[in-house]
Amino acid sequence: MEGNNKTITTDFILLGLWPEFSHLVVLICFILMVYLMAVMGNAVLILLIWLDSRLHSPMYFLLSQLSLIDVALISTTVPKMVTNFFSGKRTISQIGCGAQILFSLTLGISECLLLTLMSYDRYIAICNPLRYSILMSHTICKQMVVGSWAGGAITSLVHTAYVMHLAICHPREIPHFLCEVMALLKLTCEDISAYVKSVVVSSFLVVLIPLSLILASYIHIFLAVLRMNSLEGKNKALATCFSHLCVVSLYFGPAILVYMRPGSFKTPKINQSLFMFNAILTPMLNPLIYSLRNKDVIAALKNIIISRILLKKMKRQLGCHT
Repeated sequence: MEGNNKTITTDFILLGLWPEFSHLVVLICFILMVYLMAVMGNAVLILLIWLDSRLHSPMYFLLSQLSLIDVALISTTVPKMVTNFFSGKRTISQIGCGAQILFSLTLGISECLLLTLMSYDRYIAICNPLRYSILMSHTICKQMVVGSWAGGAITSLVHTAYVMHLAICHPREIPHFLCEVMALLKLTCEDISAYVKSVVVSSFLVVLIPLSLILASYIHIFLAVLRMNSLEGKNKALATCFSHLCVVSLYFGPAILVYMRPGSFKTPKINQSLFMFNAILTPMLNPLIYSLRNKDVIAALKNIIISRILLKKMKRQLGCHT
């Protein structure tokens, strides 16, 4: 009996998203709809970039990786949250909790680094176009992507290993819809002051420094755009940069507020709202932002739709002849 109790106490209880909210069913259904839209939108964008040869460029290769990260990121949280709500089971195993922290941190940090690399790509394309094919070759792009994934994985592994080995002395209830580092730290009775400082340092390295590099890149880009003589070139450059800056603000804004705001302002409701925006809404908005203002993506989508229509007509005609 005691052994069974010990195995039960290793599980955590996820209290869920705003448990006191009166219309929680509507909210969960909305989140599920957002999840399906995010998966479908990002999958379509990846498929377009893969199929259309005009989109086989470094910018779109990096964009396809961003879509891949977004699909994986939203899939680490929403399926578990929706399953817990409709099944009434709110527990998550210690291994499952650690895996969720590991994957969500890996993907979040990788996305942060990838957005920095995407701004570097635009900087080279606009400010140094003659060397673009050399500085952004296919091999270099692959190395950039591998570096962003590796950086996210290594940083995440360190934080996950430390947090999951802390002694828990409070009720194992997490006031969140996912396992998250800062929420777990509130359950331990160990001295974590040194680790909290390391979290601030890590946040500075993976959030503020990349954000500073992105802003510096775009300052140079806008100065270069102002010197352009072609109005069409200006508009195309600004449209691409505007889309990227929208995504940057959607991602970095909540990330800064989650990990770098004073502790007195950190309440479960605010944290849940920021995480929902960052990990659920942003993956759905990213493909819309990049596709609606991008003529190349829209043209590729139209070509695929037209080709499928023509293919169906040809099949019907062949069927009639036979």
